[in-house]
Amino acid sequence: MKELTKAEEQVMQILWKIRRGFVKDILAKIDEPKPAYNTVSTIVRILEKKGFVGYTAYGKTHEYYPLVDKKTYSNFFLKNFLGSYFGGSFPKLVSFFAQENDMDIREFEQLMKYVEDDLKEDKNDSDTSEK
Repeated sequence: MKELTKAEEQVMQILWKIRRGFVKDILAKIDEPKPAYNTVSTIVRILEKKGFVGYTAYGKTHEYYPLVDKKTYSNFFLKNFLGSYFGGSFPKLVSFFAQENDMDIREFEQLMKYVEDDLKEDKNDSDTSEK
């Protein structure tokens, strides 16, 4: 999997949200100043070549949909980010953000509680899906 450019990621964020759409639907969701229709069309075709987007053809018109889900790409992106900037160490990442944001102990404890709750929820979800 390749990392997306900013423009490609913007289009993917829209497709993840709307699930399926034509170029005009994607363009309608982009904030001003909007790029040209052809620009969005080109980005979608690049995403298709990269394996991120599939389509259903209706004559000459194509309805696009994501082939890579948001969670999969987020996981890939964060692993690359961690590796590139923090030597693959999640504790170094957390320490960096704690220092940069002047987190106090109470805020750090809230963050840890959030992570614990999220991990429990993920475990419960996987236990439920296995049954």
